[in-house]
Amino acid sequence: MTSTQQRAALQRQIWQIANDVRGAVDGWDFKQYVLGTLFYRFISENFSSYIEGGDDSIQYAELSDQVITAEIKDDAIKTKGYFIYPSQLFSNIAKGANTNESLNTDLAAIFASIESSANGYPSEQDIKGLFADFDTTSNRLGNTVKDKNIRLAAVLKGVAGLDFGDFNTSHIDLFGDAYEFLISNYAANAGKSGGEFFTPQHVSKLIAQLAMHKQTTVNKIYDPACGSGSLLLQAKKHFDAHTIEDGFWGQELNHTTYNLARMNMFLHNINYDKFNIQLGDTLREPHFGDDKPFDAIVSNPPYSVKWIGLDDPTLINDERFAPAGVLAPKSKADFAFVLHALSYLSAKGRAAIVCFPGIFYRGGAEQKIRQYLVDNNYVETVISLASNLFYGTTIAVNILVLSKHKTENTTQFIDASGLFKKETNNNILTDAHIEKIMQVFDSKANIEHFAQSVSFDAIQSNDYNLSVSSYVEAKDTREKVDIVQLNAELKTTVAKIDQLRKEIDAIVAEIEGEDMA
Repeated sequence: MTSTQQRAALQRQIWQIANDVRGAVDGWDFKQYVLGTLFYRFISENFSSYIEGGDDSIQYAELSDQVITAEIKDDAIKTKGYFIYPSQLFSNIAKGANTNESLNTDLAAIFASIESSANGYPSEQDIKGLFADFDTTSNRLGNTVKDKNIRLAAVLKGVAGLDFGDFNTSHIDLFGDAYEFLISNYAANAGKSGGEFFTPQHVSKLIAQLAMHKQTTVNKIYDPACGSGSLLLQAKKHFDAHTIEDGFWGQELNHTTYNLARMNMFLHNINYDKFNIQLGDTLREPHFGDDKPFDAIVSNPPYSVKWIGLDDPTLINDERFAPAGVLAPKSKADFAFVLHALSYLSAKGRAAIVCFPGIFYRGGAEQKIRQYLVDNNYVETVISLASNLFYGTTIAVNILVLSKHKTENTTQFIDASGLFKKETNNNILTDAHIEKIMQVFDSKANIEHFAQSVSFDAIQSNDYNLSVSSYVEAKDTREKVDIVQLNAELKTTVAKIDQLRKEIDAIVAEIEGEDMA
């Protein structure tokens, strides 16, 4: 069996476990327990591997808690960011889960202990509240303690039975892939809410490549609406570790999704000192103002959500929005996220942002913001994508690429709406599609019906419309009709019909003559 087949088999197995164990519980509600258990196993094995240090004579899970000295604990927390005693390891808890009558309270105590182990250390904020959504007392698990323990034991046993092999680099990848597979499946089955916290991998790959294009190193990569971190992690997957020097930064409004993002970082073996994920409203309470600028920004912010806008008069003086001289409409915050990203972008970097198409042609404040962006030569490329690429919406979205280091005063428009492969309920971008987009993004070549670089004057005279369809003529796929040939064929057909009628009339006349005789 190939590694790809092994991976696929493992993913089918984990999804089967997730469905079998949840019973009548809604999958969306139950996802925290499956994802949390997978995370618990990962950090347990990761921590054991660190303590053992490759020494086969040491089996951390078999040690007594009493042999752990204060020095060992202190060093481990400084390095890994947290501490787990041998008795608290996933393998030891899963082993006796079926017979443990206090399983739910034991797990709650273990999770609290892991989180509190970081108190007073640099990792405290990265570890705090990680297990907050893994509520072992929730009635979603069952009405009685016994029912809760039965379901918790089933999840633990199911995840314990997954074969990730020995804990090393390749199997770290398996953990990360399994976690991302689960998140994507939950997103796909969650309707509209699913698309709010997960950007499909194929789209994430394109966005990451656009933001990182031709940068041999970036100081750090940032997502102002990071969801579960999928966009940030695509940058890690497709670029060497040394390319991103200071790590991964993001902010997320939803508390549950914020926890998923932090878990996702750990599960992709990004240590606590290499990521900084914060909770809060990016538009009203932005983090990282002292840490900007960022060389790479990726984002798939919520489409056309309401925000406070003009109801907060102080925002017009905010350094993110003031240069444009106008705020995004209260009913459509899209350009507020765009201006925020631009403000955090370095002079050498790029931002690649998924946008609702309407912001590129609507009037009012949005037109004024487009004018600001174009007049200052910040818009490098606008790309229209195919419909139905994202979970929870069939909208054909656009990608806006911002840059502060453009040398030409032109804007590129790419019509990639015809690039997709139909797969189950959604369309996907293949590697070949992504490569085609990146090639023309790099070359800035004009290709009929696909890409066009447009002058500042042309955009200005078009009222700063940035809609791709205004500049890239769609290919006419209608069948072409040769009128001359069609007329000739009609003439021949009419002649044949006349001839047939004459022959039929002759036959009828002959028959009638025979009848009269």
